[in-house]
Amino acid sequence: MRGLTSISNKVMQRYLPDPFLFVVILTFFVFLMGLIITGSSPVEMVSFWGDGFWSLLTFAMQMVLILVTGYVLASSPLFKKGLRSLASLVSTPGQAIVMVTLVSLLASWINWGFGLVIGALFAKELARQVEKVDYRLLIASAYTGFMVWHGGFSGSIPLTIATPDHFTSDIIGIIPTSETIFAPFNLFIVVSLFIVLPIVNRLMMNQKDNQYYIDRSILEEKNVEAAAVEASTPADKLENSWIVSVITALLGIAFIVYYFVDSGFSLNLNIVNFTFLFLGILLHGTPRRFIDSVGDAVKGAGGIIIQFPFYAGIMGMMVTSGLAEEMSVWFVNISNELTFPFFAFISAGIVNFFVPSGGGQWAVQAPIMLLAGEELGISAAKTAMAVAWGDAWTNMIQPFWALPALAIAGLSAKDIMGFCLISMIVGGVFISIGLVFI
Repeated sequence: MRGLTSISNKVMQRYLPDPFLFVVILTFFVFLMGLIITGSSPVEMVSFWGDGFWSLLTFAMQMVLILVTGYVLASSPLFKKGLRSLASLVSTPGQAIVMVTLVSLLASWINWGFGLVIGALFAKELARQVEKVDYRLLIASAYTGFMVWHGGFSGSIPLTIATPDHFTSDIIGIIPTSETIFAPFNLFIVVSLFIVLPIVNRLMMNQKDNQYYIDRSILEEKNVEAAAVEASTPADKLENSWIVSVITALLGIAFIVYYFVDSGFSLNLNIVNFTFLFLGILLHGTPRRFIDSVGDAVKGAGGIIIQFPFYAGIMGMMVTSGLAEEMSVWFVNISNELTFPFFAFISAGIVNFFVPSGGGQWAVQAPIMLLAGEELGISAAKTAMAVAWGDAWTNMIQPFWALPALAIAGLSAKDIMGFCLISMIVGGVFISIGLVFI
């Protein structure tokens, strides 16, 4: 395992470009594939790209906020104390790798946005307390927990088809979560990953290399108390007033309580961001400390801000040109009643590189996959979850989703993707078994 990991890391370090260059390369690749496969003209492909370029602005802002609000919450004194207490239970590098994987798996299964941030923040705290742990593997282990998100409570595909009047309801009706998230085949996959991923990540640990891959300055914490200044003017007094923070936070908390009373335990990205934001305001004590923490957090959001529009442009070319549909049809044509869930899973994993949005990908693939599955006698629930798991699976080597974790960690994609590739391969085996044989 260590030998394979070493080779994987060397390949990624040598050949994986910066995430921005990665998305630029993907852009030109999809452009050429659209010309060759769909017969679209260069002018049409440029039009598809430009028209889609700004289609993910809302989602991009949500991702910026999940990074910023998560960082702000974690940098509050109370939250840092909690992370330190949890990290203090760990004493060895091996234990740190296993613990961060489990925490990230659980958090991502509950809510994907929560998992992305909490896993990276906990990994960073572990790196501060556990000597000689490979920081790259620690952050990679936190990110691998994200593999379970689409089989959990925030999975966009199973939640979509469980919603009345969803766009494929005329084909499949309403599919309850008891047939998707809580179906035996899905629970098998989730439980398997909870067991296998911590073990795989632990086996990738190479004690000889652990101490060499961490710049300790990455882990330095800003002294929050230093942000307070002597209140000499009315403005200063307001900025350093705990009363302002408490009143503001209480307004937000009141809405959070109302939301959960009205909607039940229904987590989405907006309510997670909202909760992180107002808890951060409360726990930092004063507006000045909160604002300073936000300033630190925003520095890591540049990759998200500039890259998401390019991915939106790629998605525009994939969807409007029909390229995503062509790829899906090809996999359907080589499937039979036994292999269809597997090939639906693989096709979704490939499409995910170019349409990195679970809901957007389902909109493209659902009409094709559902009708093909019906003809082969495959339940709509399993077809949907095969696409869902494919979407989650290749996120492991897709820098798009790693950006928030990387920004928090202070690392680049090539630092962790070698480890993530190994976890993805092993995880894919158990996902395939669950989809085909359970």
